[in-house]
Amino acid sequence: MSRIDELFAAAKVAREKAYAPYSQFQVGAALIAEDGSLHTGCNVENAAFPEGVCAEAGAISAMVLAGQQKISEVMVIADAALCTPCGGCRQKLNEFADKDVTIHIADLNGVRRSFRMDELLPAGFELEEKD
Repeated sequence: MSRIDELFAAAKVAREKAYAPYSQFQVGAALIAEDGSLHTGCNVENAAFPEGVCAEAGAISAMVLAGQQKISEVMVIADAALCTPCGGCRQKLNEFADKDVTIHIADLNGVRRSFRMDELLPAGFELEEKD
C-alpha cells in the first residue's frame, strides 16, 4: 500500500466516525508526522455553533498528544467535489507543516487535488520566520 493509499484509507475511516448531526457533512483527516506515525481526526459538531472541531484540528491534536510536532503529509476527505481546509485549519496546519508539505483533498473515491502548504495559505501568520 502506498503512502497516499494509507492516508486515504485512514482518513476515510475517520470520516465515518464523524459526529455531524446538524449538517450531516462528515469530514475525515489523516496526517503523517515527521517520524512516520499516522494520526487521524474527524469533525465533531456542537449545538452551540461554532464550538465544534474540524477534522484537521483533531488530527493535529492527536499528533501532538503522541509527542510529534512536525507534519510530513496530510489527507482531507469529504463527500464533496473539493473540501479544502477552512481558514482556521489552514493556519493550524501551517503551524506544524513546512511550506512544501503536501495536503491531498479527496472525495469518497480518491484524491481530487493536491496542494502545497504555501498554496493553501500563501501568507500565514508567523511570529518568527521558519527555516
